[in-house]
Order: sequence, then C-alpha cells, then structure tokens
Amino acid sequence: MPTTSPDLPVRGPHLKLALLLGIAGILAALALSPYLMALMPLKFATLPMPLWAAIAAQALQAGVLCWLLGWLGLFLGARHGLDAPWLRAWTYRRPRDPAQHANWWVAILLGAVAALLVIGIQRTGLPWHRVDSGAALGSAWRGALASFYGGIVEETECRLLLVSLFVWLLAWCNRRQARPWMFAVAIVLAALLFGAGHLPTAFAIGMAHAPLPIARIVLLNAMVGLVTGTLFWKYGLEHAMLAHFSADLVLHVGLPLVASL
Repeated sequence: MPTTSPDLPVRGPHLKLALLLGIAGILAALALSPYLMALMPLKFATLPMPLWAAIAAQALQAGVLCWLLGWLGLFLGARHGLDAPWLRAWTYRRPRDPAQHANWWVAILLGAVAALLVIGIQRTGLPWHRVDSGAALGSAWRGALASFYGGIVEETECRLLLVSLFVWLLAWCNRRQARPWMFAVAIVLAALLFGAGHLPTAFAIGMAHAPLPIARIVLLNAMVGLVTGTLFWKYGLEHAMLAHFSADLVLHVGLPLVASL
C-alpha cells in the first residue's frame, strides 16, 4: 500500500514540521548563493546593498516561504494522505506507521534517470565541448551545494504545496473525495509550473529568447517534476526531495565533470 494513500488521512499538527522545512530552506538558500553568483555575476556586482545583506535577505525569504507554504501544503494534503511521513515521525518523536515502506534507492535511481534523459534530449544535435578541469571542479562544487535548494525549497513549494493544493481543489469539486486521476492531474500541473518557474533565470542569462527554447526549458524541467511528483504521491515528500537532489547532482555535478574528461 502506498505511503500516501488517499484512504489514509494524516493525523496530527503541522506547524513544527513546517518550521523544520523553513530552517532547511534557509540553509539551502545560503548553499545556493555561490552557484547564483557564478551564474549571474553582473547582477551580483550591481547590487544596491552589501553582498552579505542580499544573501541573508534571500535566505530569509526562502525560509519564510518554505515555512508558510510548507504548512499550507501539509494542511491541504493531510486529508488526502499527502505528507512527509519520515520527517513527521522524527519531528514529533512518534513511531512511524509500519505500513509505510521506504524506497530510497528507487528515488535515487529515478531522479538520476530523469536527469540523464534531460541531458540526452537537451544535447541532441549539439556538439560536445570539452570543459577545462579547473572550471569543471568549480562548477561541480557549486552545483553540489545548489542541489540542496532544488531538493528542499523547490520540492516544498512545487510538490508539497502545489500538488496538495491541486488535489484539494479537485477533491473539493467532488464532495472532498479525491480520485487517482486527480493526483495525476495535480502532478502534471505542478510539474508544468515547476518548469515555468525556471524561465526567469533562463531569461536573465539569455538562454530563453524564442518559443522553442522556452518550451524546451519548461518541458525538460517538467520531466523531473513528473518523477518527483509521483514519488511524493506514492511514498511521501522525502522521496521526492531525494530524487530531485539526485537529479541535480547528475545535472550540476556529474555533467561538468564528465565534460572535462
């Protein structure tokens, strides 16, 4: 039986668990800073405030959003079994439901496979350029730190909140009874919004300048969102986080290192 079966509503409070997600969001945003500084150096060079203040403000914003949106996602998803069962058991010092089964290696594998598919589609027809080993190592360590942001903040906002919200809305239209197709629709919608959420950065660095590249960015990122969304539904938020983290490691650590060989 899936961990997050809609027939097994989540019982208990959510505020303390949401606060844990908020703290994790702050740390993840801090870890993301070196990656962003390398990706958009001109933006950071023209900041209207000291660098430390900008980084602190960004981290605090991410933490508050993870806390508030995480709480809302837990609240909306509770009725339909969408939760973070392992984090909940640890946070509230409660025994975990024995019906909950972990598939950590499946999450890691699916995340990595999704990333490899993204790389394969993205580089179809493009020449392979070798990257300097020093630049590759710099990109790899920054990418490793940035992967925590994807696994924590983006999964809290795009899976815990958005999937839970869409399921809640669809179920509300059906006398508060969720059906499997509603979870599937919610996962697809959240994945597309997750893909669209990468467009501002793509615009900022000049990667998206025509309809085809824009659609490519949205759909390729949505592929990862489909995988993590399904894992969230079936096993809980932690599996989605792990899969997203694994995918980002392949994209932001493995790819630069392989390109330097």
